[in-house]
Amino acid sequence: MNQLGFPIISTLLAIPLIGALMLAAIPASEKRAIRVGALFITLIAFFASLPLYVSFTAGYGGFQFEESYPWIAQLNIMYHVGIDGISLFLVLLCTFLAVISVLCSWSAIQERTKEFMILILLMETAMLGVFVSLDLFLFYVFWEASLVPMALLIGQWGSQDRVYAAVKFFLYTFIASTLMLIGVVYVYIRTGHSDLGILLAGDWHFTNGEQWWLFLAFGLAFAVKVPLFPFHTWLPAAHVQAPTAGSVILAGVLLKMGVYGYLRITNVLFPAGFEAWAPFLSMLAVIGIIYGALVALAQEDVKSLVAYSSVAHMGFIVLGIFSGGFQGTSGAVMQMVNHGLSTGALFMMIGFLYERRHTRMMHDYGGIFAKVPIFGAYFLIAVFSSVGLPGLNGFVGEFVILVGTFKHNTFLAVIATFGIVLAAWYLLTAVREVMFGPLNPDNDGLTDLNFREISAATALTILFFVLGFFPNLIFDKVNPSVEQLPQIAQQQNVTIVMDR
Repeated sequence: MNQLGFPIISTLLAIPLIGALMLAAIPASEKRAIRVGALFITLIAFFASLPLYVSFTAGYGGFQFEESYPWIAQLNIMYHVGIDGISLFLVLLCTFLAVISVLCSWSAIQERTKEFMILILLMETAMLGVFVSLDLFLFYVFWEASLVPMALLIGQWGSQDRVYAAVKFFLYTFIASTLMLIGVVYVYIRTGHSDLGILLAGDWHFTNGEQWWLFLAFGLAFAVKVPLFPFHTWLPAAHVQAPTAGSVILAGVLLKMGVYGYLRITNVLFPAGFEAWAPFLSMLAVIGIIYGALVALAQEDVKSLVAYSSVAHMGFIVLGIFSGGFQGTSGAVMQMVNHGLSTGALFMMIGFLYERRHTRMMHDYGGIFAKVPIFGAYFLIAVFSSVGLPGLNGFVGEFVILVGTFKHNTFLAVIATFGIVLAAWYLLTAVREVMFGPLNPDNDGLTDLNFREISAATALTILFFVLGFFPNLIFDKVNPSVEQLPQIAQQQNVTIVMDR
């Protein structure tokens, strides 16, 4: 249904795309105009996305704001877009972090500023497209469209080993995406359709063997994007080498595309495959939680530490989906948003420091809280959010995931709980090394955050507290869509139990 009677989703997709074309017409020498234009366009897209939340019909688990038009009519391929409670908040997260990405790149990007901002806007359109696509071919097109801009952001504006990181990122995700394309083509040949609405409402059923292989084809592509252990090795290099905005987008939104793929496609189209692969993926998720935390403890580069923390935090999200039942899945959606905000904030704060000192080594800092108390306060809050301190957003998602997992697999839940302890260990160690202790004389001239940086940090911090105290702002709209997943599975002759 489309309760607005207006193609709001297509409009939302078009805003950053048209904005990129407008920026292309501005002379490259007009850097301030380019920055202001990029900020203005991302703000328009963000405010254009807010009616999706305000007008969203709570209690209805189906797709809303739908638009469906023939795309390649002779092949039954549709331009079909829409959102439900699962995708709603990922769309909002994407438009919000696009604004943050422009703000944190304001002074950091001095060369080829126009090309950089154009790529940010193209990335925004591609990521939004993934979250709203309801046709498998359309989903794949947007999925692949997000690959090139991110690789270019890393390869052109990254650190010393940027080309290596960009190539590794591209090869990993492109090869994995090829497997998904094979799955999409098989589904289309088998059914004659690629539209999710038609596929879920149809009277055909994939055999258990077909679902096993199709889940593998799609699931590997999603596992690499998450990234799930042991497919994670591209992520630390990409994060460490990427510019600050690249890391914010990568951690905040791009990684969520993989987890979203599990919920939107594999778990509803191939529920027998879901049942077969769930124990294995749950085990990999727990391994990733512990492995990511232990490796983070060994890091001396603070940005590398946060990068490995993403491996651990994304493991919690995957665990919630495959072992947490109803509660775990709802918590996973909540935690996708929380991780995007808290880890995006950490990368942003590290980027602010790097602009001033051009080093990410923790031993090069020390005692800077006395010099930059405003930075220190925001950095501490972002750390506490990532750790999962009660009262902040990170606590709610992880708690609900663990409650759901305890009901279905106590052993894995107990091991995963140790991951929270380790997270507190490595993040608070980073705080101690960077913020406290004797002041390193090299940091004597360190300047505190300016108005632009404070604005970005404040916007994120407000959301930490709002979602921490009022999690039902998300759950009220997410839960009906999560409740509908078992009903969809039953249409495929498979019973998935999601106990409350």
